[in-house]
Amino acid sequence: MKILKCHCGEVEAEINIKNIEQVMRCNCSICKRKGAIMSIVKNEDFKVTKGKSKLKLYQFHSKVAKHYFCSDCGIYTHHHPRVNPAMTGFNVGCLEGIDPFEFKDITIKDGKNHPLDKK
Repeated sequence: MKILKCHCGEVEAEINIKNIEQVMRCNCSICKRKGAIMSIVKNEDFKVTKGKSKLKLYQFHSKVAKHYFCSDCGIYTHHHPRVNPAMTGFNVGCLEGIDPFEFKDITIKDGKNHPLDKK
């Protein structure tokens, strides 16, 4: 179990994982701006345990993906990607006891050329 906290501590979540297997960044319009290193789990393995009322939702373009951030400190905590809304992506930098700069093998996801945008 890993604990995720925003910067001010108003939002907390439990993530049911032992080790982070894959970390990634994305080059879509929002991810390139937030610059977070992320990982992903099934929705049932991610549970907001504190501050649900402090979370704000941001959606754009297709309005399918859901991006959440703390309304007090502004930190991106997690999201549900439109390519698979049954998953929760989360900000590795918000995990207690984890230094995201220690990860050397970071996958780059090509969200700029999202498969659901192709005709």
